[in-house]
Amino acid sequence: MTSTVLTMTTSATGATATEGAIPGDTVTDRLVEANERYASAFTDPGMDARPVLHVAVVACMDARLDLHEALGLELGDCHTIRNAGGVVTDDVIRSLTISQRKLGTRSVVLIHHTGCGLEQITEEFRTDLEMEVGQRPAWAVESFRDVDQDVRQSMRRVRTSPFLLHTDDIRGFVFDVKTGLLREIDPS
Repeated sequence: MTSTVLTMTTSATGATATEGAIPGDTVTDRLVEANERYASAFTDPGMDARPVLHVAVVACMDARLDLHEALGLELGDCHTIRNAGGVVTDDVIRSLTISQRKLGTRSVVLIHHTGCGLEQITEEFRTDLEMEVGQRPAWAVESFRDVDQDVRQSMRRVRTSPFLLHTDDIRGFVFDVKTGLLREIDPS
């Protein structure tokens, strides 16, 4: 039996994820193989679903944001909720409500970032999708032009939600993808 060692590359290296792949190999196959290696050495950390730091972090899904590393977090420290733009949508409020009411979080940290893709598109994206597939998406794109103002809007949405118990420790930041630094946004 022979084994093939596959290495995953990123777009940052200029290579595509399928370059050098064997026929039938996909990125998902590589992820599953990596999980098998991970699981072979895995030890149950003995944690429950309650975050140790009682904090939920809402952030953009951008692949350049390594939240645990950037914030000095360890496994079990926080709940992490991510979507395009780190936008506080109804589903984010749903997750935060469960996080607070059932799992003990008290603080919310909102993180947007420089160079976000949502700054490059408009709500017209929904119309384009409708023209292409024949059905208009029910969701809003939530595009924006001013990242600071969008963070303020997200903070307001969290602070004014009737479902959240703890709205006194809500802070918003912009992560600079070039420097790795957070810049706090004044909510007013």
